[in-house]
Amino acid sequence: MTWLLTNSLASWLLPPGCLILTGGFGLWRLWRQHRTSGYSLIIFTLVSLWLLSTPWVSHRLAQQIEPPALDLKHLPKAQAIVILGGGKYHAPPEYPETDSVNRPTLSRLRYGAKLYHQTHLPILVTGGNPEGGTLSEAQVMKACLEEDFHTPVTWTENRSTTTQSNASESFSVLKTHGVSRIFLVTQAWHMPRATRAFTRAGFTVTPAPIDFSTHSSTPLLDWMPKAEKLMLSSLVAHELIGELWYQLKFSLHF
Repeated sequence: MTWLLTNSLASWLLPPGCLILTGGFGLWRLWRQHRTSGYSLIIFTLVSLWLLSTPWVSHRLAQQIEPPALDLKHLPKAQAIVILGGGKYHAPPEYPETDSVNRPTLSRLRYGAKLYHQTHLPILVTGGNPEGGTLSEAQVMKACLEEDFHTPVTWTENRSTTTQSNASESFSVLKTHGVSRIFLVTQAWHMPRATRAFTRAGFTVTPAPIDFSTHSSTPLLDWMPKAEKLMLSSLVAHELIGELWYQLKFSLHF
């Protein structure tokens, strides 16, 4: 229930939800004969929607939080690879037997498999089952790694529903095996918050980020709105708000 409420609230705090609310409030102000504020809010909504949907703006927002890529030629010492779950593909018709991994998770697994075949470190996959279904994210990830990437999974963590619980539950699993130095695999835009959560949990983290933001070098196309760029802007906003929430929780000790 907490996971559902948190994600429902986030839907309205992040674009496009917050812009829908702003535009709706602007229409209400017009209806109440407050033309100046009403038109101002509507114009603000449309301009914000356009800018946040452009490659130029979304790319620069993402650059503010994305860490450097991992240098595969000079890897630091670690004891394990931890791959965070990024969601499931529910009841896919092309895989009727069970749930599968979604695209963000598949991208994480691909890079995790690459790290494994270079380092031969044991892998932990982490992700619970907040959206329902017969299998947790971790179980689906394990199946994908072993069947599709021929990469063994040593540990699965099936209880977590947030990045913070990914970290704490993974630490509970790995501390019994004396593991504290890890490569952490997730998207570049998610890495700063994930790194801080896993560091707070007790790990020494080497970030292994993936899916860096890129954009066209054609100036005209940089200002054309694209749905996937609005999603990227929303993801960056989600990370910034999430980190502020974590800081508040830790400062107030709840």
